[in-house]
Amino acid sequence: MEAKLTYVSGMKFVGEASSGHAIVVDGDHEHGGNDSGLRPSELLLIALGGCSAMDVISIMKKKQQHVTGFEINVNGSKVQTHPKKFEKIVVEYVFKGKNISTEAVQRAVELSMTKYCSVKATLEGGVPIEYTYRVIEE
Repeated sequence: MEAKLTYVSGMKFVGEASSGHAIVVDGDHEHGGNDSGLRPSELLLIALGGCSAMDVISIMKKKQQHVTGFEINVNGSKVQTHPKKFEKIVVEYVFKGKNISTEAVQRAVELSMTKYCSVKATLEGGVPIEYTYRVIEE
């Protein structure tokens, strides 16, 4: 797995991964950017949520749960002094569907967060990560 960032201008870069997909990374106006892309810290939160989302949906499909909607909300709070690292991350899983088993949800989230999600495992020990879930019956 590889990634490359190519400088464009200001604080704007194009990041490309070995998969061939690209994304724009940029800073806000205050820091010399043009606000035309995601911030690196935002990408970290998206990476955590995306990694876990794929685990959880895969597990829920194997458990034959009828999930009609699913989202993960990832909130990170940072310290105010440099390097302004995350001091806490909270992940909220929101499931929508019919007759979704709370036990299946709990197990899928737990397996992702304790066994399968490589991003969570990489961050572990560096920042506390909490998680919650809820099911909305349709």
